[in-house]
Amino acid sequence: MVQSLWNASQASEKTTGLEQLVYRSNLIGTDRSVCNIYGGNTSTKTTVKDFRGRDVEVMYVKGSGSDLGSMEAKHFTGLGLEDIRPLIERESMSDEEMVEYLGHCMIDAKHPRASIETLLHAFLPYKHVDHTHPDAIISLCCAHNGKELAKEIYGDRFVWVPYVRPGFTLSKMIAESVFSNPNAELVLMEKHGLVTWGETSEECYAQTIKIINEAEAFIEARVNEESLFGGVKHPALAADVRRQIVSRVMPTIRGAVSDSKKMILSFDDQEDVLAFVGGADSPELSQVGAACPDHLVHTKVVPLFIDWTPDAEDIEGLKAKLVEGVAAYKEQYQQYFESNKNEGDVMFETAPRVILIPGVGMINTGKSWALSQVSGALYHRAIAVMRGATSLGQFVSLSANESYNVEYWPLELYKLSLAPAETEFSRKVAFITGGAGGIGSETARRLVSEGAHVVLADLNLEGAQKVAKEINDQYGENRAYALKMDVTDEEAVQSAYADVAVQYGGVDIIVNNAGLATSSPFDETSLKEWNLNMNVLGTGYFLVAREAFKLMKQQGIGGSMVFIGSKNSVYAGKSASAYSSAKALEAHLARCIAAEGGEYGIRVNTILPDAILQGSAIWNGSWRNERAAAYGIEPDQLEEYYRKRTTLLVNIYPRDIAEGIAFFASSKSEKTTGCMMTIDGGVPAAFTR
Repeated sequence: MVQSLWNASQASEKTTGLEQLVYRSNLIGTDRSVCNIYGGNTSTKTTVKDFRGRDVEVMYVKGSGSDLGSMEAKHFTGLGLEDIRPLIERESMSDEEMVEYLGHCMIDAKHPRASIETLLHAFLPYKHVDHTHPDAIISLCCAHNGKELAKEIYGDRFVWVPYVRPGFTLSKMIAESVFSNPNAELVLMEKHGLVTWGETSEECYAQTIKIINEAEAFIEARVNEESLFGGVKHPALAADVRRQIVSRVMPTIRGAVSDSKKMILSFDDQEDVLAFVGGADSPELSQVGAACPDHLVHTKVVPLFIDWTPDAEDIEGLKAKLVEGVAAYKEQYQQYFESNKNEGDVMFETAPRVILIPGVGMINTGKSWALSQVSGALYHRAIAVMRGATSLGQFVSLSANESYNVEYWPLELYKLSLAPAETEFSRKVAFITGGAGGIGSETARRLVSEGAHVVLADLNLEGAQKVAKEINDQYGENRAYALKMDVTDEEAVQSAYADVAVQYGGVDIIVNNAGLATSSPFDETSLKEWNLNMNVLGTGYFLVAREAFKLMKQQGIGGSMVFIGSKNSVYAGKSASAYSSAKALEAHLARCIAAEGGEYGIRVNTILPDAILQGSAIWNGSWRNERAAAYGIEPDQLEEYYRKRTTLLVNIYPRDIAEGIAFFASSKSEKTTGCMMTIDGGVPAAFTR
């Protein structure tokens, strides 16, 4: 049952009508079984002073594109009711006319565009109105016998309206139906949702919860867990097996769905998902259609359901079915578009947003990890609705044309237009070794600032997590992901890429940056020191690049690797034979990989920095003292020494290297590979020749 979250003490602190509306809206949006993410709308009617100091009756309603769970006062739109109420006398009104008219009714031009369903709220004669999409109510409204069952639940207290796309016609229909039923306490919108009201904000919220729970109790009394979705056909595989399978197939999926635009993926194997993908009836049930119009923009009409018998030994068979399934889905979506398109419509990406795999779970796609999560969250709601609707009768949905007219509805597309514009590294995943250090952390911040998702791999997990938290606090959940990895450990590197495949679906950019440095005269260089440099700077770069190469080939959408070499890659550093040799190895390894990667669209380039003292664990250790000794100066004189030996008389900082990495990883260098670029202020001894 849905729990009331109303807190009288907190509510009493909200003194204005708008503050009370914000409080109520946040409570409604907190429970996704009550209202979809970004869905639903709420309103309150109150009196305010206009710019001339006059009392005017105003309705505050949710602004388009907002989410009830996180809305603030600034996300609501105030409209003059005196101007809106006469509209109910009209016979018809187009969407374009409605939007233009409501724009003139706004009391503040800085407010967002009002909700698509503003007139629904305005035409009802109640001070507070909620429109929500509760699982239990939509289950009832998406059951073939829903109207008859509603009579059993609510008697004559409800109004049932057939499916009509939101706008003037539906708003007028609802208002007239409510006016004609003096006992009406709620409106049930076929294949859509619920409308409730009250004279106070608390009364309105309480009514919403009460009506939902009446429906939920009715449904739960009829649920048979053993026969849900036709009974279990494919039990879920063990959790570790599911994850292992997903880590191996995610790059294949990502490549298949990223032919026109790259997608970020996420994996979900919660209990309700596993129950649904394992059901005998689920392959057919999943193709009936969307559970709610609000879902369509983020989930498309139907998911891709993979016809596969769960078998941990049949990974290649699953990959083949995924590739075939995605290709067939794209073709079907294009046919759907062509059959229903209106003049001027531009087709979205044809790839599925939801992929269901028996025994394994759900894969979601989106232009960002956050939006893939939205697709997943909405499909959880769809599963809940199908669970309820099939317990009551048959699950029914919108027709293909009705679905299309919501998915490509200009008023719905307007919400998408409010999202920030995509930038250079949007839809891309960057894997950065040495992510906790100066160059690694600065590179992560630089790439994320232009849309990337980043993985910070480092032996110093605590340091990497700190950087990731800072990034996520600024840019949003899971834009950065930290993991512990030893670049010299083959299994650890392979495990890290498997982890990233589950986390985001794959990798587009590799920054091979983890490092160390030692210094000693050649005849005093021990085998241990030699091997240490070769293991970390040679073998480590090899392992990180090799596993990335495999993953990028599997994705089939290209990629970029940037190696962080050194001035010493081309300059014979005094008392640094082990370090210099290993750095030279890195630069040549990069060129070798570039030679093989071209046919797969994999570019590999190298940056040769020098003397990056800021934020460096290397320079904060013995290396600083060793290099100072090699030059016959004091350690605190190094920075000035390095500046003076450059032709430009400058010091080099981590952000300078991050800019170089961003260049090589970007579209600006899409025709460059096998290249070395110095960022050292100009050290003549290291000029390439």
